[in-house]
Amino acid sequence: MVLGRPLVPSRLTSAFSHVGSRPARTRIGAYVVLTKPRIIELLLITTVPTMVLAEGGWPDTWLVVLTVIGGTLAAGGANAINMYIDRDIDHLMERTKNRPLVTGRVTPRNALVFAITLEVLAFAVLAASSNVLAGALAISATLFYVFIYSLWLKRTSRQNIVIGGAAGAAPVLVGWAAVTNEVSWSAVVLFLVIFLWTPPHFWALAIRHVDEYRAASVPMLPVVETLERTVRTMGVYAVAVALVSLALIPLNDMGVIYIGSSVVLGAAFVAMTFRLGRTPTPAAAMRVFSFSISYVTLLFLAVMLDVLVR
Repeated sequence: MVLGRPLVPSRLTSAFSHVGSRPARTRIGAYVVLTKPRIIELLLITTVPTMVLAEGGWPDTWLVVLTVIGGTLAAGGANAINMYIDRDIDHLMERTKNRPLVTGRVTPRNALVFAITLEVLAFAVLAASSNVLAGALAISATLFYVFIYSLWLKRTSRQNIVIGGAAGAAPVLVGWAAVTNEVSWSAVVLFLVIFLWTPPHFWALAIRHVDEYRAASVPMLPVVETLERTVRTMGVYAVAVALVSLALIPLNDMGVIYIGSSVVLGAAFVAMTFRLGRTPTPAAAMRVFSFSISYVTLLFLAVMLDVLVR
């Protein structure tokens, strides 16, 4: 492991940092872009390992497939609604100026109808394939993302991504509920891992694009606080993520794969974040952003492998 270098394919990390930067070439492609597929990739990386942990082994394959499909539809619908809401400011930011609602490839009305349709399908798929609880959790996450984050907090509070991160953490609850029809303390711990991971992950990206957020009047932490204060706050969250991830060990009697991975990855994430304070440049911030994706990907893969190789 080399600190500062992403441990997942560069295609994934670069795609996350430039979501919406390239115009869609076809009408179908424009609707796909509305769903922010690269962000969905990251969300689903957390869902399948959670299902494996809940089952104590590999769940029914069709259940996994349908849960992933349902989760994809729900997240895609939420992201499309977010683009509908942000269409008035997306043209101000380099990384979002080519989104379909900015370029006119999709009309606002069609985007909203498309998004709501995805949400209806998501609930139907999850409720039919597993249970109503999984479907309700997915729709609740969308409602939280739309009304609490996108419509309220994003443009009014420096805590926007902190509180809004709950929506991004919901897929682990959906995955757990799909298998067990309940939400246990283990699911809550995994939820907290993603919830606490989201602020330092996103603030690293916001440091890179701070001028664009400032132009759009979006009060991300790097916009309203000094870089020093931002990095220090990121470090606090990174420490919290590392510590919370350890709580899964006694709850599920995790083995050496997860124990070793959670300790090493957590220490690396903390070190990367605090090192940003010594070299506070946009390039260094993007290295933290890329590594944060590696962190959550490898941590959840460790969860799955730890269960499957026992």
